[in-house]
Amino acid sequence: MSASPTPQPTPDAAEAPAPGPLAGVRVLDISTILAGPLACQILGDYGADVIKIEHPRYGDSMRGHGPVKDGESLWWKEISRNKRGVAIDLGKPEGAALVRRLAAQADVLVENFRPGTLERWGLDPQDLLAENPRLVVARVTGFGQQGPYSARAGFGTLAEAMSGFAHLTGEPDGPPTLPAFGLADSIAGVTASSAIAMALFARERTGRGQVIDLNLLAPIMTAVGPGPMAYQQTGVVGMRHGNRSTNNSPRNTYRTKDGYWVAISTSAQAIAERVLRLVGHPEVVDEPWFGSGRERAQHADELDGYVGSWIAERTRQEVIEAFTEAGAAVAPVYDARDIVEDEHVRETGMITLVEDERLGELAVHGPLWGMSETPGAIRFLGRDLGADTDAVLTEAGVDPATLDELRGRGVIA
Repeated sequence: MSASPTPQPTPDAAEAPAPGPLAGVRVLDISTILAGPLACQILGDYGADVIKIEHPRYGDSMRGHGPVKDGESLWWKEISRNKRGVAIDLGKPEGAALVRRLAAQADVLVENFRPGTLERWGLDPQDLLAENPRLVVARVTGFGQQGPYSARAGFGTLAEAMSGFAHLTGEPDGPPTLPAFGLADSIAGVTASSAIAMALFARERTGRGQVIDLNLLAPIMTAVGPGPMAYQQTGVVGMRHGNRSTNNSPRNTYRTKDGYWVAISTSAQAIAERVLRLVGHPEVVDEPWFGSGRERAQHADELDGYVGSWIAERTRQEVIEAFTEAGAAVAPVYDARDIVEDEHVRETGMITLVEDERLGELAVHGPLWGMSETPGAIRFLGRDLGADTDAVLTEAGVDPATLDELRGRGVIA
C-alpha cells in the first residue's frame, strides 16, 4: 500500500481511553452471525462492557465468515472488538443458569435466535425481567416475534429479497440483484443499537427495562423508500433502472479515459446545471424540462451521452478536479484498496490501524460517529473462544471449583 490509515494503538489498563457515553453499561451478547453482534460492536465502541457468549465447542458461526489470514478470521477481529469472550452452552440447564445469573447483573441482553428458543432454554425474557426489572432485552429475528412468518428461518438475504431492494436493483432487462455483502443485517444492526440506546434512555425516566422486538425486514424496507405508499396511492410498481434514478439525471457511473469509474449525482437543481455547463452543453439548461429532476430523468439517454462522452476523454483525476472546481458532485468508485489509501478516510479515522497480538496492525473500521465529549474507541480486537470465561464468571460469584466442574462437563470453555 502506498499509504496507511492512522495508527490507533490498543490502550493498556494504565492508559484506558476516555469513557464513552455507555461507560458502566453491561451488555450480554448471545447473538450470532451479524445483526446482533454488530449492534453490540457499536455499543462496545462507545464504552459498554460487552460480554460475548458463544458455544464452548462451535463458537459463533461468524468465526467462519469472511477472509482469513494465518487461520484467523479477520471479520471476527472487527465484529467482536471491545467484547470479552465467554464460552457457555446455553442449551444445557447449567449453562442457562449461568446466563440468568449474568443477566441479573446486566443492563442489556441481545439475542437473535428463532422465537421460542430462549423460552425453551429457560431464558424467557419476562422471567429475566422479573429478576432484573431494569434489563433491556433486544430480540433480533428475521420476521419478528409475532405474525405468520415469525417461525420461519430469517436471514438477511430473505429480507433483501422481500424488502423490494432486490427488485429495484440491477439493469432494467436483468434479474433482481442481491448485494454481495450483509446489507439487511448491517442496517438492522445499526438500527438495533439505536433501539437499545432509546430503551436505556427511557429507563432513566421509568426505572424499568423492556423487550425490543426488531426484525431484519423493517429497517431495510424503510431504507428502500416509499414504494409501498406509491403503489397504494397510484397503483404503480417501481422497476429496475440500473444506476439511473427516476428522481434526477444525470445520475450514473461513467468510465474515465484511464479505465476507472466515477459516479455523479444531480439531486440538486444547481448541481445539475453546473454539470451540464462543465461538460460543454449549457444550452440544455434552458430546456423547459431541465428544471425538474423527474423530467430530467426522462431525458437520461441524452444527458448520459453528454456527460459520459466528456468523462471518457479525461482521466479520473482530471474529472474529479474539474467537477470539484465547478462545485459539482462526483466521487470515484472505490474498491477496498482505494478505501484504505484514501487520505480523507485515513485522516478522519473511518479506517484506523489497531494492533493484534498475532497479526500485527489491522486496518479496521473506526467508530461510526464522532462525539466531542465522549468519543468511541477500539480498546481491543476480537478475542479467542472463552478467553474471559473465568474472569467474567468469577465476577458473577462463581467459585473456582464450580468452574472446574462445569468445564469438565462441557458446559463452559
